[in-house]
Amino acid sequence: MSEISSVRDLSMRSARKPKGEGHARRAEILAAAERIFVEVGYEGATIRKIADEVGLSSTALYMHFSEKSEILHEICRGAFQKLKDANAAVIAADAAPEVRLRRLLEAYVDFGFANPNAYRLIYLTRPVEAREGAETAAQSLGAELYRSFEAIVASVDAQGRLNGEVRAVSQALWAAAHGMVSLMITKPYFDWVDRERLVRTQFDALFAGLLRP
Repeated sequence: MSEISSVRDLSMRSARKPKGEGHARRAEILAAAERIFVEVGYEGATIRKIADEVGLSSTALYMHFSEKSEILHEICRGAFQKLKDANAAVIAADAAPEVRLRRLLEAYVDFGFANPNAYRLIYLTRPVEAREGAETAAQSLGAELYRSFEAIVASVDAQGRLNGEVRAVSQALWAAAHGMVSLMITKPYFDWVDRERLVRTQFDALFAGLLRP
């Protein structure tokens, strides 16, 4: 082995985090993997690349996750749980159904902008990522989230305020919010107006058309 190679290997070993510290950083592994999955794609990401990002050996990382798909599934599960917690706070609030409905949409949009990488993985999933766990999380936790959202739309309908059928209105509202978030996080170079102004304008128009006075 050449002297240069020996120095390089020694440098890599010294850059590794201490064993105990590395095992305590599951969240760091997930954060690094989330970035790498978005930057190079799920197929381009490797356990070695993720391990290097957090200063662990591949062997140490395998003590946390048995395979790459398990990491993806955990990222998606955690993201859906975060959104679920935000939704639960809105749903439990003492407010009129139409107020909670708008707040749910705003919480969804806020989540997307605050967690753009996770949002891409759970809602802009490519076929390979779907097969490797993202779709499974979406079908379970994501479906639960959507049902709670549709229930609030049904509450608005029960008060005679809905201008349309519950399922159609629910899907139209979600699609509008999703489209806005997806465009803004994937097309940052577009000359967007102020984000809050755009969100307010879109939701004002939707509620004016889909809710009766």
